[in-house]
Amino acid sequence: MNKCKLPGCAAEYSLGTAYRFSHRIHPEIITTTMSSAHLLEKGELLPTASSPDATAPAKNPKNKSAYPRWFKRAFWAYMAVRLAWEGYNQYTYHYDTFDGAPACPQAAALAPQKNAPLWDAVNRRIGSPAFKGSAVQWLSGAVKVPTESFDNMDPVGVDNRWLAFGPFHDYLLSAFPLVHQNLTLTKVNTYGLHYEWTGSDTSLKPILLAAHQDVVPVDPNTVDQWVHPPYSGYFDGESVWGRGSIDDKSGLIGILSSIETLLHANFQPARTVVLSFGFDEESSGFHGAGALATHLEEVYGKNSFAMIVDEGSGFQEQYGSVIATPAIAEKGFINVLVEVTAPGGHSSIPPSHTSIGILSALLVKYEKNPYKTKLARQEPMYATLQCVAEHGKDVPKALRRTVKQSTHSDKALRRLQQTVREDYILNSLVGTTQAIDMVQGGVKSNALPEQAWAIVNHRISVVSSLDEVKAHDTKLLKELAKDFNLTYTAFGSKLTAEGAPAKGTLTLSDAFDGGLEPAPVTPSGPDAKPYQLLSGTIKATFNAPRGIKSDAESVIVAPSMMSGNTDTRFYWDLSPHIFRYNHNGPAPGSNMKSLEPSNPLGLSGVHTVNEHANINSFLENIRFFVTLILNADEADL
Repeated sequence: MNKCKLPGCAAEYSLGTAYRFSHRIHPEIITTTMSSAHLLEKGELLPTASSPDATAPAKNPKNKSAYPRWFKRAFWAYMAVRLAWEGYNQYTYHYDTFDGAPACPQAAALAPQKNAPLWDAVNRRIGSPAFKGSAVQWLSGAVKVPTESFDNMDPVGVDNRWLAFGPFHDYLLSAFPLVHQNLTLTKVNTYGLHYEWTGSDTSLKPILLAAHQDVVPVDPNTVDQWVHPPYSGYFDGESVWGRGSIDDKSGLIGILSSIETLLHANFQPARTVVLSFGFDEESSGFHGAGALATHLEEVYGKNSFAMIVDEGSGFQEQYGSVIATPAIAEKGFINVLVEVTAPGGHSSIPPSHTSIGILSALLVKYEKNPYKTKLARQEPMYATLQCVAEHGKDVPKALRRTVKQSTHSDKALRRLQQTVREDYILNSLVGTTQAIDMVQGGVKSNALPEQAWAIVNHRISVVSSLDEVKAHDTKLLKELAKDFNLTYTAFGSKLTAEGAPAKGTLTLSDAFDGGLEPAPVTPSGPDAKPYQLLSGTIKATFNAPRGIKSDAESVIVAPSMMSGNTDTRFYWDLSPHIFRYNHNGPAPGSNMKSLEPSNPLGLSGVHTVNEHANINSFLENIRFFVTLILNADEADL
């Protein structure tokens, strides 16, 4: 029954219903009046002349409709435009699926072709109990040699704590005899390791595989919290326990194990393979990878490597699909030192604000004004979201639609941006972040503090810069500096007029003179050969032990980014194709959904107590490097 009582409603409702049945794009759309003065109900019957609700006059020829002729023309013009727009939408994108050109095209699984028999044989060997025993010994032996690095270490030759790396080198020499018989080893700054596996075709650019020897220190106060002692290398039948078992001795030992295995199979590369192992990644990288980068550039030249692979993320289940996320960029960083000075004296005669009180107000200003995340289409994480939305089986329809529409709609991009802001992990991977990590002030309870300082760590978005962060912080604290009558100096620029009266000083500076711009973004499109090779290698490695034959059942590869920094920060001039990836994830046969939400990659205890590596996952890391070396050897990069 037509419940509309407005003049002309019958004619308009007929048009709306006719539109519903003739329209083939979205049949659920029901037309309403231009003024939205009333709503129509889905499924109403068409009113007839005999209907008690038919209100249009029947006999007055001058009043055939209550709406003037101009309104009907406008209404039909509106309908024509709307129909054309809906037709356009039909052929550009579907609201619920990706039925146009793929936003996240996938490379096919890439298994070695020329070396297929060798790859098959190596795969069988990796799957054998004997090889598993060797892998346990390789990783366990490396963990047993402590190689801690600290933030306050003096240069090599001055600080005796570097001597711990000597025994580790002795271990590598004994554990990998074929590597040391067939590869050239050069030591850089005493403990940096540069290996070269020289290929037969010197016209081919080499590939560079990187890792670091050092581990974060074990807090002596936490030793009793470890299930097994932190440097025991204990194997419980499933995992190797100890500091460095994952970060990053699993990467370093995985690389050397893969080469030892290929040499055992009598493989000799056409493309040169270079290894670079730093020894202070956990502290600064300057002594290790910094020196190695200078050395490698001297030996090979700028832009001399076809691709670089260093430690990074792995694969996990997301929205019902397994997704691998090699990082194609890293955030920049700067540690901003916020320093306040004020007159001292006895605390029994205090001023209105002490230096600690002023510093507290400044830090509250930081906390109340976090950087606003701005999601840009050129962000690596935007590409990640596109891949998850396209290939995640369980992605909510509304989210999938928003991600798809955001490729051309700024309004949809803003909706997606808000979704990212509400997830603190996603938010940390996109925008610039800040964290107050250190604070200090005062020396005695009855003495006014003459100085107080804090360090605010910033991780800089790939679409921002050091200068932008410095300008932001300078502006943020300017008014407070004025309110507290402080002489204000920010990053070397004095912002207070000369001779102005002041009750103290506020100084912003780079705490360690080590600010870093965001990393260049590695190409990841369909024409980026190194990325396509890496993607195909990840898929082939994932498929092999699981017996997967179809790409539809394989892992999805999505470009992503690192929120932290790796040794690759020193390698930017060596190649534009830099990837941060280890093939870490749930082992074949394990339940992808069984892992703890806080530990989706199975990276148990990284940088904390009870670090341990599942041995079957470690075997997959070896398989990955074997496959990568063989694929790179056959590829046109």
